[in-house]
Amino acid sequence: MEIYLPIIILFSLFLLNIPIAFSLIASSLVYFLFINTSIPVTLVMQRFISSASSFPLLAIPFFIMVGSVMNYSGISRSLLSLADSLIGHKTGGLAHVNVALSTLMGGISGSANADAAMQSKILAPEMTKRGYDLPFTAAITAASSSISPVIPPGINLIIYALLANVSVHEMFIAGYVPAFMMALSLMVTIAIIARRRKYAPSRSEPAPGKERLHYLGKAIPALLIPFGIILGMRFGLFTPTEAGAIAVLLCAIIGFFVYRELKVIHLPAIFKETIQGTSSVMFIIIGAMIFGYYMTLEQIPQNVASALIQVTDNKLVLLMLINLLLLIVGMFIEGGAAMIILTPLLLPAVLNLGVNPVHFGIIVIVNIMIGGVTPPFGSMMFTVCSILKVKLMDFVREVAPLLLALFIVLMILTYSESLVMFLPNLL
Repeated sequence: MEIYLPIIILFSLFLLNIPIAFSLIASSLVYFLFINTSIPVTLVMQRFISSASSFPLLAIPFFIMVGSVMNYSGISRSLLSLADSLIGHKTGGLAHVNVALSTLMGGISGSANADAAMQSKILAPEMTKRGYDLPFTAAITAASSSISPVIPPGINLIIYALLANVSVHEMFIAGYVPAFMMALSLMVTIAIIARRRKYAPSRSEPAPGKERLHYLGKAIPALLIPFGIILGMRFGLFTPTEAGAIAVLLCAIIGFFVYRELKVIHLPAIFKETIQGTSSVMFIIIGAMIFGYYMTLEQIPQNVASALIQVTDNKLVLLMLINLLLLIVGMFIEGGAAMIILTPLLLPAVLNLGVNPVHFGIIVIVNIMIGGVTPPFGSMMFTVCSILKVKLMDFVREVAPLLLALFIVLMILTYSESLVMFLPNLL
């Protein structure tokens, strides 16, 4: 049983609210220092350093930087105006705009927490001014931000592709249908709640076609960024890592020369945010790599896969069990860390039963995004509640129907591989 001690220590440290990276590294070192002493510590440290020496991992800082550049470039305001002109006249119009903006921004920011923070500062105050309850505003902002990482170039899509050794391009393409289904489910739920509470639309009547075309024309440069990235990778013009650099360049050009809101004085803040975001993500990934080294040595992934298959060899039942596991883990552990830890454990089991790894990746990512909105430790929940000063119990009450809508979408995606794989197979 001592081989499972690092896992027990890991979850104990999580529950004590120790930072994820430190928890991973500390529990791994317990194994290499006290349980398996046959491996020199110098070799472990070499692995620690070499874990970061990966060309595909360079995509992460670039895409984090994209989100930061976008916040200073006027792209977000342009997309907000477009979303408002399209659906602002609906009952609960600003709530719908909140979801639409997350969907439009998903292909640019790729980060749920960045999206949640930005909308909490830009859109949430306007919603409360128009009569929306603050807890309801917070719930929508957090729930809609779960869409961003599912649309390329979400960072989680890249990390999963590296963990599962699948095509980043395929993961990107597979994200579109699930993301739009999540957006649609939230909008339907919002429409029902808004009608019951009589929330007014942000516009008294639909925007005229001329105004919509104006905002669409203004937003086209921003909307073309994700499609340019996908097409560039599809035709082999650049790798996913190079796509990140291209995305930064495109956002900067649009910010400087099209919207003219990005200034040289913004660069220090952009670099600071990029370094902070990259260091925290990379530290977690490196810690997870060391933890994964311990699990590989002890063949824990194979043991877990065998145990799951012994419980059931029915693919549908196994996927349901994995969904429940991911949802529960997502309530206690930050989504990215949960994916990094659990993907190597669960992937062998689902591959043995013939599950497509790209389809499984979408299931995992949607799952952990729902976990990010779910108490008690959802990261987007904490981001929104802390910025908007909303009590946790009020947030939980308002977010419940939105979580139910997202869970229904998750079930559809889990049992409809053809739906998830439609675009990747088409291309």
